[in-house]
Amino acid sequence: MGAMLDQLEPLLAAMPAVRSPEGHVHFKNKLLWTLAILIIYFMLTNIPVFGLNTNAQDIFQYYRALLAGANGSIVHLGIGPIVTASIVLQLLKGADLLNIDTSDARGQVMYMGLQKLFIFVMIVLEAAPNVVGGFLQPDLGIADAFFGGNVAALSFIIFLQICIGGLLIFLMDEVVTKWGMGSGVGLFIVAGISQGLVNGFLNWLPVNDPYPVGFFPRLIAVIGDGANFLEYFGTDLLAFVTTIVIFLVIVYVESTRVEIPLAHTAVRGARARFPVKLIYASVLPMILVRVLQANVQMLGLFLNNVGITVLGRFQGQTPVDGLMYFLAPIYGPQDWMWWTTDLGHAPWEVILRLGIDISVMVVGGAIFALFWVKTAGLDSSHVARQIQMSGMHIPGFRRNLSVLEKYLDRYIPRITVIGGIFIGVLSVFANLFGVIGAVGGTGLLLTVSIVYRLYEEIASEQIMEMYPFMRGFFGKE
Repeated sequence: MGAMLDQLEPLLAAMPAVRSPEGHVHFKNKLLWTLAILIIYFMLTNIPVFGLNTNAQDIFQYYRALLAGANGSIVHLGIGPIVTASIVLQLLKGADLLNIDTSDARGQVMYMGLQKLFIFVMIVLEAAPNVVGGFLQPDLGIADAFFGGNVAALSFIIFLQICIGGLLIFLMDEVVTKWGMGSGVGLFIVAGISQGLVNGFLNWLPVNDPYPVGFFPRLIAVIGDGANFLEYFGTDLLAFVTTIVIFLVIVYVESTRVEIPLAHTAVRGARARFPVKLIYASVLPMILVRVLQANVQMLGLFLNNVGITVLGRFQGQTPVDGLMYFLAPIYGPQDWMWWTTDLGHAPWEVILRLGIDISVMVVGGAIFALFWVKTAGLDSSHVARQIQMSGMHIPGFRRNLSVLEKYLDRYIPRITVIGGIFIGVLSVFANLFGVIGAVGGTGLLLTVSIVYRLYEEIASEQIMEMYPFMRGFFGKE
């Protein structure tokens, strides 16, 4: 594969990119860039796709908050192509099929170019099934008015709009990464899920019964009407408790860490600590697991829509039998509490589906956490090189790169696996009992963790602004 990459090098180097800042970006400018991208993102989520039928299916209905897109908008795909491309790239790199040395400038350019190429391919591959599979159906009236009844031409226009939206999400992610705070993927996830949480707490419109779906309006209405509290508010109360528990656990776990002592080689008395958090790989690998599940379900739904039901049949976006049913994630209590409602499946089928979902989340969380640490440059070898370049060393050990790497190997791989398993279990727990709003347990985990880490980054940036000499010490210049 190395020879193929060499041939593709001119193409990979020519991939479109947002220009990187030449020097330090002031903290206020980072906030302004982040706010500007956030405003643009919300604007794009409210721009509907031209020519789209209002009765179009949302293939990502159950993953909508997690994928940070808006159904029927120009950013319909959300961050799906970016995350899917990352999955493919991590699998290739984890299997040692990519002979790219990211420690030098040429390797970094090729790796980033390959990632962008995969993203563009995934934009097309995820947009096409939405149109060809009949999910995003064109409006026949608009086809008659503007295209002389040519439905194929309007479908192609819809396809182009979705691809453009995917490209815009990719470019905005790069802007935030290079000029703003955190990453665009994290920012868009937080924006979408926060919107869902606000809606889950305050929505006063009824949907399935006479009472509002929002937590507080529903609580007031149920108590004021004297209705059966457990019948009409039991699951909402359980979701509220789960939401609070998840929030507290993530905040506590984010502060749980192993601190490796460091001392400066040249400056006597200058000491620091390198923190290895319990959630060392962050909760972002959970996105990879969920998006992988979403792509599997999208394949089954696409085949169902074209008349191939060998993998299972669907009612709307919900699998009702076959392999797709057992591979579908658990979204809430309504998917597994067979003793409270008729699920249409035998208890052993529900238990098997539950077991598969737990296994996928736990095992997938550990595997993707390891891949994420390796590809993000957070593994022992990269961290050891970074510490040595900063002039630091571990007191009591020889100032040697291999010694430092072996010392870090005692902690980083083990903590990465433990953290991945823990987040997988916590995500399953949140999905089993539900959370406020249509955001899912994984989405809530991501939001709390991303916001907490964004808070830490903002605090770090403020320190850098107060003491500019520290930017060079930490490699921020």
